[in-house]
Amino acid sequence: MPSTVPPDRFAELHAPAQWQAVEFISDLHLHAADPTTFKAWRRWLERPLTQRADALFVLGDLFEVWVGDDLLDAPPAHGEAEAERAFYRACAALLRVYSAHTPVYFMAGNRDFLLGPSALQQCGMQGLSDPTVLCFLGQRWLLSHGDALCIDDTDYMRFRDTVRQPAWSREFLGRALNEREAIARALRQQSEARKHGSAGDPQTWADVDAEAARAWLLQAQASTLIHGHTHRPALHRLSSDLQRVVLSDWDLSAQPPRAEVLRLDRHGVHRLPLVPAP
Repeated sequence: MPSTVPPDRFAELHAPAQWQAVEFISDLHLHAADPTTFKAWRRWLERPLTQRADALFVLGDLFEVWVGDDLLDAPPAHGEAEAERAFYRACAALLRVYSAHTPVYFMAGNRDFLLGPSALQQCGMQGLSDPTVLCFLGQRWLLSHGDALCIDDTDYMRFRDTVRQPAWSREFLGRALNEREAIARALRQQSEARKHGSAGDPQTWADVDAEAARAWLLQAQASTLIHGHTHRPALHRLSSDLQRVVLSDWDLSAQPPRAEVLRLDRHGVHRLPLVPAP
């Protein structure tokens, strides 16, 4: 079983004193074949400035898959490849407009961990290490995508260790873009197939390990962990003074549709659903 030992130290982000509220999203899994979720996300980004928080934190898996920053600058292609490249350019343009007025912080997930400095710059986003402590409103909030804490999923943890190695990234990104895009399409088809079986049910997935989460929080001197990845939005009490808050995934094509933003302000943590309750 993988170790539950927390990192020796955590990156820290100190919020400016004038911030009054921040928002969190994760697991939108945006891709060209799901225009419904993209349109909902676009509408949400295009809210009036008066409705926004002071910053937006994207805690991983904003995209279903990211095959390299060069797809934003790739020459025109044909058919499905061009539609996908145009989709990612549209996403980057929306983020660039949003971030011109509201800081956007991006933490990589298990699907978009190859999103690098060039894409961050083109999207107007600032990169965050996983995990990071957000110092805000006089408290320390531990932020993570969450996959590193799902230690019971030993097959995934081995896979994660492999693909997060610089040598693996160099080899993959060294392939031709069209080859990487073909691999991504195959992976998405596999993901869609799993959705129709028990393997697509989040309740069957390995969850965050409570002992590991407590160890991280104690090491970070924080009382609340905010994360995504598991697609099981909830609040879990880890002890009398420790908790973890799980973000919702977004899938506006599901029945019932799902989309939720987490807002943090001086009154506490609030879930803001973007679809009507069934």
